[in-house]
Amino acid sequence: MQCLLIEDDIQTARFVHDALLRAGHEVTLCGDGASGLVQASTRAWDVIVLDRMLPGGMDGLTVLSTLRARNDQTPVLVLSALASLDERVRGLRGGCDDYLTKPFAFEELLARLEALGRRASVPGNSHIFVVGDLSVDTRTRRVLRGGKPIALQPREYQLLEYLVRRQGEVVTRKMLLEAVWGYHFDPETNVIDVQMSRLRNKVDRDHPTALIHTVRGVGYTIQPLGDND
Repeated sequence: MQCLLIEDDIQTARFVHDALLRAGHEVTLCGDGASGLVQASTRAWDVIVLDRMLPGGMDGLTVLSTLRARNDQTPVLVLSALASLDERVRGLRGGCDDYLTKPFAFEELLARLEALGRRASVPGNSHIFVVGDLSVDTRTRRVLRGGKPIALQPREYQLLEYLVRRQGEVVTRKMLLEAVWGYHFDPETNVIDVQMSRLRNKVDRDHPTALIHTVRGVGYTIQPLGDND
């Protein structure tokens, strides 16, 4: 699963982050509510692990209510040292899908997350995205075009997944820099152009219908328009 972990306690964050990686999941870590909300809004996630008490003036319930107000239905598991019945009820009524109190066993956390992932993916195979004759399975990272597999490098796959999750939308260079590279590059760098060129060569080469398109001066989009710009 693609997991977003929003947790400010360093020890807990490292424990959960490393354990989820060992369990075969991908994890992005944020240490406060504001950056966590940005990450949650930047791309699609299979599940969000959200600490109840966060620094910086934006606690977990504020992050949660903001996401739900935007109609973001990503499954959210709240972690909290607030173990009273009233607090658990408050969290569930606030929009979380599960509530786990600290301290906790990782085995229980993992089981709860996997249950949320199964629940979210049942109706309509939400982990499989289809654009024309291209399919991307975000669980296995298997990419097919016309039924034939396409071998992608990790960064190429990240770019493609980000695009297919937003099929038909225009994705800006800034969005790609934030989601795929994490603010680590100058916006004027040509790294996006280089990687996108490689990706388009693999996805659209030898096919009469182009799927990845340049929106000049803005960014990129993926949809079966039929042109090869």
